[in-house]
Amino acid sequence: MSEPLVSIVLLTRNGAETLPAALAAIACQRTDFAFEVIAVDSGSTDGTLALLEPVAREVVRIVPGSFNHGLTRNLAIQHARGELVVLLVQDALPSSDDWLTRLTAPLRTNPQVAGAFCRQRPRDDATAITRHYLEAWVAASTGARSVALKDVRELDMLDSLARLRLCAFDNVCSCIRRAVWARIPFGDTPIGEDLEWAKAVLLAGFRLDYVPDAVVLHSHDRSARYELARTYVLHRRLFSLFGLRTIPTVPALARAIAGSIRLHLACERKAGQSGGVKAGLGRALALAIAWPLGQYLGGLSAARGWKPIRINSV
Repeated sequence: MSEPLVSIVLLTRNGAETLPAALAAIACQRTDFAFEVIAVDSGSTDGTLALLEPVAREVVRIVPGSFNHGLTRNLAIQHARGELVVLLVQDALPSSDDWLTRLTAPLRTNPQVAGAFCRQRPRDDATAITRHYLEAWVAASTGARSVALKDVRELDMLDSLARLRLCAFDNVCSCIRRAVWARIPFGDTPIGEDLEWAKAVLLAGFRLDYVPDAVVLHSHDRSARYELARTYVLHRRLFSLFGLRTIPTVPALARAIAGSIRLHLACERKAGQSGGVKAGLGRALALAIAWPLGQYLGGLSAARGWKPIRINSV
């Protein structure tokens, strides 16, 4: 069997609900190159391993408490053979049989492209609130983009939000060049390893592409408690990476919560009128508080240099 050009890396933990569809979508990919599947599993107990073993060339097992967004991906890539590595989460569903060809195309045609990421569309059962926020992320855009720095000083001349937008990258579904990763591996980080890596490779002179015609279905409707914790951790990282504080003061927090309440209620009304999926009044209001509060506390904690709260579930 020929050496694969592409290694698809799956990070899994109790993914039996979504993995069958994802693995079936991978199996039906039409390509003119060989590819393999590698998985790193964090202690699944629901039959995930039985699903992976017939499909993956190798399944690396780690204990759940050792998972790290950056280091676990590094571990997986160390076991991959492909020149190009596709990073895919277990609940992202490729939506076509040419998804892999399209996602890898920029790296196969341009050696300066260090990585590419694909478009995310919400699942059919996503609530109107989830759909609204996903549509605001770069990875929901229908327009292709290619980003590179003409000069490393260019990044410093931008404001913090513009720096984030320039370095946007998303490992929900991405493709990276193994040779670049060997020089610039992912960092030891609780979240945002993709943004940190994107910033580093752009500063190193490489290019990053967004490929909207490679699409996965991916969305989450999680609890307000989880979203508060995740947003807190993320916004600590955003301050560290880009100096970004989206909600820097208590008055700004109050305004953000009030605006979020209005927005979430409008999403609920629209879903009711159109037959879309509603979050429910209680959850809609809880999320309207959780997301702004997480942004405020995460940014404040990082700006003050406070020791981070340890959150294992994110």
